[in-house]
Amino acid sequence: MPISQNPDQNSCHKPAQDSTQSTDDFLQWLKTQIPLLNHMGLGDLEFDGCKLRLPAALAPNINDKGTGFGGSLATLATISGWCLTTLLLRDRSLDCDVMIRDCEMRYLAPVNGDFYAEVTLPGADQVDGFLARLKEKGRARLALEVSVIQQGTKALAMQGNYVAVVRE
Repeated sequence: MPISQNPDQNSCHKPAQDSTQSTDDFLQWLKTQIPLLNHMGLGDLEFDGCKLRLPAALAPNINDKGTGFGGSLATLATISGWCLTTLLLRDRSLDCDVMIRDCEMRYLAPVNGDFYAEVTLPGADQVDGFLARLKEKGRARLALEVSVIQQGTKALAMQGNYVAVVRE
C-alpha cells in the first residue's frame, strides 16, 4: 500500500507530494536500522496519511506469565509514534532526525493474544504549528497519543513527545 493516501479532511493533511515508497519498503528499511524489530513478529504497517497501525504477534513478545511483555508493548508504542512522525515528514519532503523526547505510559490490561499499536495525527492546528516551527527553527516537537490494543481492548496508553530536527 502506498504511504500517501487521501486522509480524512478534519484533522489530517494531504501529503505535499505523492510518495512512491510503500509501507512495506519503509518497514523493511526500518528493520535494518533497528534490528530488535526483526524479532517482534511485526505484521504489515498501515498508514493512510493520518492514522498508523502496526500489529505484532504475541508469541515473540510473551513474558513469564504468558501475557505480552510490557517492554514489547512499550517498544511497539514508541516506534509507532516515531513512524507516524517520520512518515508525516517524508510525505512533505522534509529530511529530519526524529526521536522521542519523553513519554508517559499506562498499562491498562494484560495482552493475551496478538496486538497492535495505533496512533493518529493530532488536529490540523497542531500539525501545522509543528511544521511551521520546524521550518522556522529547524526543530519542533509533536505530541502524540498512542494506544496498544488487543481484541478491541486498550492495553496500553502512551502520551509521547517526538522531536524532529532538520538534517543539514
